[in-house]
Amino acid sequence: MKILLRADTYVDIELPVNSPVAKCTITQILAALSVSLGSMQVGYASSYTSPALVSMRDNTTAGFEVTKQMSMWIGSLMPLSALVGGIAGGPLIEYIGRKKTILSTALPFIGAWVLIAMAENVPMVLAGRAISGFAVGIASLALPVYLGETIQAEVRGTLGLMPTAFGNTGILLCFIAGMYLDWRNLALVGAILPLPFLILMFVIPETPRWYISKGKTKMSRKSLQWLRGKDADITDELSLIEKMHQEYLDSEKNGSQSTISELLKSKHLNPLLISLGLMLFQQMSGINAVIFYTVQIFQDAGSTIDKNLSTIIIGIVNFISTFVAASVIDKLGRKMLLYISAVMMALTLFSLGGFFYVKSLDIDVTAFGWLPLVSLIVYVIGFSLGFGPIPWLMMGEILPAQIRGSAASIATSFNWMCTFIVTKTFEDVIAVIGAHGTFWLFGIIVVVGLVFVIVSVPETRGRSLEEIEKGFRGPTRRMSAVANMKPTPMSC
Repeated sequence: MKILLRADTYVDIELPVNSPVAKCTITQILAALSVSLGSMQVGYASSYTSPALVSMRDNTTAGFEVTKQMSMWIGSLMPLSALVGGIAGGPLIEYIGRKKTILSTALPFIGAWVLIAMAENVPMVLAGRAISGFAVGIASLALPVYLGETIQAEVRGTLGLMPTAFGNTGILLCFIAGMYLDWRNLALVGAILPLPFLILMFVIPETPRWYISKGKTKMSRKSLQWLRGKDADITDELSLIEKMHQEYLDSEKNGSQSTISELLKSKHLNPLLISLGLMLFQQMSGINAVIFYTVQIFQDAGSTIDKNLSTIIIGIVNFISTFVAASVIDKLGRKMLLYISAVMMALTLFSLGGFFYVKSLDIDVTAFGWLPLVSLIVYVIGFSLGFGPIPWLMMGEILPAQIRGSAASIATSFNWMCTFIVTKTFEDVIAVIGAHGTFWLFGIIVVVGLVFVIVSVPETRGRSLEEIEKGFRGPTRRMSAVANMKPTPMSC
């Protein structure tokens, strides 16, 4: 069969082949588990203020007073410091590697918690929160990059959500421990958590793509073979990684450009803007305000359910929902889960705002004391299914290799900046527009986020990082080799 094409036409035809279904190896699971244990610290540090601030204010033996304004700083300093950590993390993952960058956060985490536990004044607590926040910023950047570069496309969604699952485990653990421990002992528990993470990180390798970027082809092959299994054929995958890196080197030779110039190229700027948009709507949905001040929300709502029990229920729901998302993300895709997430969050934020609005009218809402808990449960389920884990997962997927470090640094810092703004201003915004107005505002932002996902976010399910990167370059028009051939006389 002959196919006649115009000489200036390029057609990319993919024929089905009887290739074996890719397997998820034990080593990939071990790698995902190891780095995800670091995410448990992120969750624990994020939720620490919810139970700890209550005992700090009530603790008469601490030797120092924690005012309401100071407690807001204790809650919001961590994300502010994480912003700085996000900026520092970009260069670190490029120069010392993804693995060493992640590993370097363990000791700061331990030191920060010990400092908080031994605090004799508010500045010591703030210093501990700043150090832990700096480590959180670095970890939240490096974890998705590591997983994106090591896990095969077929299971990248499932294993890529492990950091979120362990982060939610840290939140749940903090809520449960907070029922029985004061803020000092709660900090000591936090100091123990990084130890398994510290040990396991020595077992796993650096990412093959980072080794390639440093010209260490032999180490790259060894790393990829470890990840895919000793009997797996890694030739094609390694060749594709090398090819993409060589194309980057060739483009650098043709015209050396600054990092800013690289970021502003349309093929790089588009994925960066998408990542920033997902981070914006993730945080402006109000999730960290809910996590940081869960206990306070139930106190203000006058809920008939015990506030500590309510926070534990929310932590359990958050924990379970992430595993549900992990089990379906590679079947339903990223965009479908984002749709479901946005709808659930918007509906519950509007209903929660309605509850506080009726309460502000001095109407007895005792009969509806269950509504804040139910609303927050559905809200957390929605967040955990989509807008919670997927922005971080997609950051590791869609950012091109050439700018991955710098772009991930920008996206992570932007995320933590939004977190700081939301947590620092949450109570102030409530004072201005009321609790009902605040939750309605979050709901409106989520609706805008849904539109953003529909219009701008690509589906990355089942696609390799190289395929995703090529997708942002747009359609390619190539000259066929036939176009360079001179016409020959026709014989008759």
